[in-house]
Amino acid sequence: MSSTQVQNRISFGKTKNLAETPDLLDIQLESFKEFFQLETTPDKRNNEGLFRVFKENFPIADTRNIFVLEFLDYFIDPPRYSIDECMERGLTYAVPLKAKLRLSCNDEEHVDFQTIVQDVFLGNIPYMTPRGTFVINGAERVVVSQLHRSPGVFFGQSTHPNGTKIYSARVIPFKGAWMEFATDINNVMYAYIDRKKKFPVTTLLRSIGFETDKDILELFGMAIEVKADKKTLAEHVGKKLAARVLRTWVEDFVDEDTGEVVSIERNEIVMERDTVLDEDAVDMISEMDVKSVFLQREDVGGDYAIIYNTLNKDTSNSELEAVQHIYRQLRGADAPDNETARGIIDKLFFSDKRYDLGEVGRYKINRKLGLELPLDKKVLTKQDIIEIIKYLVRLTNAKAEIDDIDHLSNRRVRTVGEQLYAQFGVGLARMARTIRERMNVRDNEVFTPVDLINARTLSSV
Repeated sequence: MSSTQVQNRISFGKTKNLAETPDLLDIQLESFKEFFQLETTPDKRNNEGLFRVFKENFPIADTRNIFVLEFLDYFIDPPRYSIDECMERGLTYAVPLKAKLRLSCNDEEHVDFQTIVQDVFLGNIPYMTPRGTFVINGAERVVVSQLHRSPGVFFGQSTHPNGTKIYSARVIPFKGAWMEFATDINNVMYAYIDRKKKFPVTTLLRSIGFETDKDILELFGMAIEVKADKKTLAEHVGKKLAARVLRTWVEDFVDEDTGEVVSIERNEIVMERDTVLDEDAVDMISEMDVKSVFLQREDVGGDYAIIYNTLNKDTSNSELEAVQHIYRQLRGADAPDNETARGIIDKLFFSDKRYDLGEVGRYKINRKLGLELPLDKKVLTKQDIIEIIKYLVRLTNAKAEIDDIDHLSNRRVRTVGEQLYAQFGVGLARMARTIRERMNVRDNEVFTPVDLINARTLSSV
């Protein structure tokens, strides 16, 4: 006798869907809304979106700083045609963008020039429809959110053909030059700026204020300082020097252009790093005008061997030599003067006009390096650079972990507002250059903000 096994069937067809479908257009609509901030008064607008673009490019002054064009506010007028009319006629659904600008004169000789405030037309801007689309030449288009690498710092690892592990760190900003750090097969750490020629990372440290070997060694707690008298040095015979022993003097010369007497500090290397203290070395140092010397700490020598190696590769001995070397590597020529050389690092990484990590980038760097800098600190700091180098040192000693650049935690969505911010930034930067050129050719004639603005500059981007 055969028995039939009864199967109990469970049906989910009648189950009610309790989860509400989210508004999938909300991200795009909110991003566009936050970009314009039209519902907020000028004094309460956040420093983001279109308002931030204007603030980054204004005020604009001519080269003589006589005329100054300032930004006060922006607003948009209603569109000329409705969405349906634009689709029927093959037009672009756009709104006129206007800015309230103030032109003033700082020169008392221009007695006829009075401060002028005008509303200036900057161009027609495509406007988002309630459905999250744009109508361009009668056709409905959408801006797709992009998935890209998040700003911040990322640590990686590769393997050299000889089997040596190469560690690297890459600082990716929202806007500005990339800074990279990498080790090599000789256990030396180098820095790269915008993938140009490399230079020892200690040269970078000198250029940002850690000028001497002493400053660099103290950053990592790598050396002990002892007095340079004969009795004290004799107690440390057999130990290695951690820093160069320099003979320093000042030379005066007459500047041919100005006729002024200029003083320059000169350095001569008397004893190299890694020199073992013996009786002859003790006699030589004690006879010099040197107050103290730095000796290698045996308890940290292994962990920080890469810093010792990098110092030995570093040909610079001062902040000026370091910035001149970096300028030469980046520009391919010597700096015209010392101030230009000193300004190159500041302009590239410490200026909020040229460099921007964004709040996301600052948050990622803080979390990775254990810092507590405010999120509105969107440029690199000396502390960032030091902590990145320390993290790389820990990587070389297998005391830290590398990042997975393809992990979604290291990716972010770039919405329509951010993409518009980037495009408007390009357009307004071009407009600022044009305005500055027009200011420079104006002298005694009276002109207005409208005379300086070319609306096609912004619309063509």
